Amino acid sequence: MASNNPEPNEPTLPDPQLQAPSDQEPVNLDTDEQQQDIEDSGAIFQAIGVIVGEVNLNADGKNTITIGRSEYQLFYIPQKRRVFDALTKEIENTGNHTYRLVVYPKVIHFPKKEQPHSIAFQLVGFDTGKEEHTISGELEDLEFKFSGLWQFIPVCPTPCISVFRNFTRERLEYIKQAEPAKKVRFMKSSHLPLLWKDSPVRPFRFNPKADKNQDQGRPVLHDGYL
Repeated sequence: MASNNPEPNEPTLPDPQLQAPSDQEPVNLDTDEQQQDIEDSGAIFQAIGVIVGEVNLNADGKNTITIGRSEYQLFYIPQKRRVFDALTKEIENTGNHTYRLVVYPKVIHFPKKEQPHSIAFQLVGFDTGKEEHTISGELEDLEFKFSGLWQFIPVCPTPCISVFRNFTRERLEYIKQAEPAKKVRFMKSSHLPLLWKDSPVRPFRFNPKADKNQDQGRPVLHDGYL
């Protein structure tokens, strides 16, 4: 995203972006486009899920979704603007505000451990019930698919699933051409706190005070549904 300041289509968290597609490209809602988003060739890391809640659209652009008694920021990146516009039109035409959304979870961590993290959701698509062979058909309500490193990070007392950028030729070219500040933002990973009582392995915790020759092991890649 282009700025750290709150804007109508983005939260106050470091989420990178690629160039927006041209207006000649069709809008695919909950179909091949979002399926490709999570099935890039050679993709190792991913975090995607399905949430159900009341979508609240505000004139100031601070859109939210209410799930149970909790309210979360709902945002989109430029290449998903048309998906957001289609959702807006659907709400206007039907008067219905409760939707099943396909989202990427986004978490903001703060330097002070005692300050709780903040959760937001990036819109990928919404389920109109017309498509079965997509991620929304694969996942149950409030179910997420995670693939990342199971570890502790310094700013969070809860272990996290760390999701990094998958390598593609297109992303490599973008990084080569991007300004330094944009490169840093683009490559930032997501660290999703997770309370996992029956995890098959303990989360990795790096000890900076340990002897340099000591083998501390390494974080394990987790791939599954939660």
